[in-house]
Amino acid sequence: MRVETRKLSPREKLNWDIDIPFGKYFSDHLLYCEYRNEKWKEPIIKNFSKFSFSPNTLVCHYGQAIFEGMKAFKDKNQKFFLFRPLENFHRLNISAKRLEMPPIPYHIFFEGLITLLKMDKNWIPSKYGYSLYLRPFMFATDGLLSANPSSNYIFLIICTPVNNYYSKSLKVKIEQKYSRSSPGGIGFIKAAGNYAASFFPTQKAKEEGYDQILWTDSATHSIIEESGTMNVFFYINNCLITPPADDKILNGITRRSILDIAKRNKIKVEERYLSVEELHFYLNKNLVSEIFGSGTAVLINYLKLINIQNKNYILPSLKKNLRISSFFQKYILDIQHNLSKDKFNWRYHLDI
Repeated sequence: MRVETRKLSPREKLNWDIDIPFGKYFSDHLLYCEYRNEKWKEPIIKNFSKFSFSPNTLVCHYGQAIFEGMKAFKDKNQKFFLFRPLENFHRLNISAKRLEMPPIPYHIFFEGLITLLKMDKNWIPSKYGYSLYLRPFMFATDGLLSANPSSNYIFLIICTPVNNYYSKSLKVKIEQKYSRSSPGGIGFIKAAGNYAASFFPTQKAKEEGYDQILWTDSATHSIIEESGTMNVFFYINNCLITPPADDKILNGITRRSILDIAKRNKIKVEERYLSVEELHFYLNKNLVSEIFGSGTAVLINYLKLINIQNKNYILPSLKKNLRISSFFQKYILDIQHNLSKDKFNWRYHLDI
């Protein structure tokens, strides 16, 4: 693996005592690897810098691009960890297969990632709840303007220090016109276009005073699927309910972690669809204790208000230490920061 080092780093200019805006600052280096002539070439650790592209680069025209989201952590003893990285590796290749892209070899992904983190380990925060967010991604680079899969690709990993993506409880609106995904589509993978398609309806919701959208099924808009860029959970009648991870819904790693923790702690769980009508009924009966979203960037985000067909429902204002969502958040954060026993073997120690 070829390595380039950066002499001047912007790291020292950062104020690490305040919240770091998500995705604003980036570490000194990145992983770069090209796929050409049906082979992955030697990966390179390069200085973080801008790239030049031809106007006919295929990704700009047909959107053949995928990504992942991961985090690196540092504990009080200066030990470094990842959280369930094999799951990200496998899911990235599931996304690649669905978009007819070449799989990323294990050695390029992990050796490249570990080498990158070894060089930029000073960018990994030690503060509780903070982390170095890792963004592996791949995109098509052919220049032939034919609506076919590319023959050439670039795979990269970039890193940005972060706190949680959302820092406040959210107000959400159930979306019953626009759709995020459909059966047989690509809703279950992390394709770039999935997120671009959500921007317009989400902006409309923000103009109405909401922070995010609760997506519904594309056929009838009667079944709740996801919350913005997150998986969604409902705590109703002492039961944790979340939609099943099918071909329309991303099978989030945080989502699966919450379900495993719930089952281990004897919390009743149902992976099933929840209709808008059913949620409306439970809200009117005051049976909904909590609604929250989950994802790598956000970890867990509490919802404080939900709008159904122009009616706002204010959710119970529970103290943070009484929320089941806070229980899951602390459980996962303690594993990530090496503050508790890892009964699931999710913590991946980095020898850097």
